[in-house]
Amino acid sequence: MKASVLYRIASILLVLFAVGHTLGFRKIGASWGVDSLVASMRTIHFDAQGFSRTYWDFYTGFGLFVTVFMLFAAYLAWQLSALPAQTLRGMRGITWAFALCFVALTVLSGTYFFIAPVVFSSVVTICLVGAAWLSAKPA
Repeated sequence: MKASVLYRIASILLVLFAVGHTLGFRKIGASWGVDSLVASMRTIHFDAQGFSRTYWDFYTGFGLFVTVFMLFAAYLAWQLSALPAQTLRGMRGITWAFALCFVALTVLSGTYFFIAPVVFSSVVTICLVGAAWLSAKPA
């Protein structure tokens, strides 16, 4: 398999991951028993450097940060897929940093989240590590 194919697969998975994350991260299941906690997060305001904010504001903001990061990562993976093999070989630092970033995200997903983000981040990580490894090999 070619590195470009793995980067394209990672890119598509990252877009799907971003969409799923954005649609789901603010949904609260009634069976979770956290209604009073979420109500507190939404209604108790505090001063944060001159701005009135709630923990729900922070939760939403950081969740949307993650969405933006995933969309950027999808774009980056797509752009890497379009580069000639020789160019990719010269970008080993970037390709491996990108892959190792997702190794860390996969560990964090497994530590703090649930099956969907673990699966998505694991498959993206496999694609990015494989692409970095393949792109480092001589033609």
